[in-house]
Amino acid sequence: MLSTSSSPTSPHPGLFVAFEGGDGAGKSTQSRLLRAALEAIGREVVLTREPGGTALGAAIREVLLHGDHVAPRAEALLFAADRAHHVATLVRPALERGAVVLTDRYMDSSIAYQGVARALRHDDIRDLSVWATEGLQPDLTVLLDVTPEQGRARRRGVHDRLEREEDAFHEAVRQGYLQRSEQDPARYLVLDASADPATLHTAVCRELAAHRPDLSALVPVREATPGGEPA
Repeated sequence: MLSTSSSPTSPHPGLFVAFEGGDGAGKSTQSRLLRAALEAIGREVVLTREPGGTALGAAIREVLLHGDHVAPRAEALLFAADRAHHVATLVRPALERGAVVLTDRYMDSSIAYQGVARALRHDDIRDLSVWATEGLQPDLTVLLDVTPEQGRARRRGVHDRLEREEDAFHEAVRQGYLQRSEQDPARYLVLDASADPATLHTAVCRELAAHRPDLSALVPVREATPGGEPA
């Protein structure tokens, strides 16, 4: 279950939410919608992404997504290098000062893309990311489940190096994500990415409000009470 802000077991005073899913799932849209909702109730929000959340990450992103062929193991190591720097210089400091960090992709992406779809072993890629981040896990991972066909249609012909992979690759990625969510269901909110963006956003807000009293304002009182009547 998503920990409350007052939990003595929480490793930081902030909140860490990762948006995961295949290419074209709508992660960027949902992270921006949640940022606006959180800022509207007075929370400091850091919106970031992997790779590319830092200056170093932007350089790594260019190589990984817009460069020439990258060997699978090198690809995994570059993602891990980006993640290590991202967490050390941006994510962890923000969490320590009590901010909400929203990231478009985190370690589940590496496990799904390199560990499963690239067949580099799920456990090896997970362990690499855990080492790179000193074990920092999201408080909540929102998995936007999208089929390869849906993702391709949404991208509208704009494809980076990974997006150009065959549908079989993207289906392997999808299954990798779903397997992860089944292994640790308390940390995941799995949503059908084909739903309306506003509907998905409402589901995310309700999940956060249900487990974090300090975020209860994300859900209007009329929605939070039986019958839709104000309390």
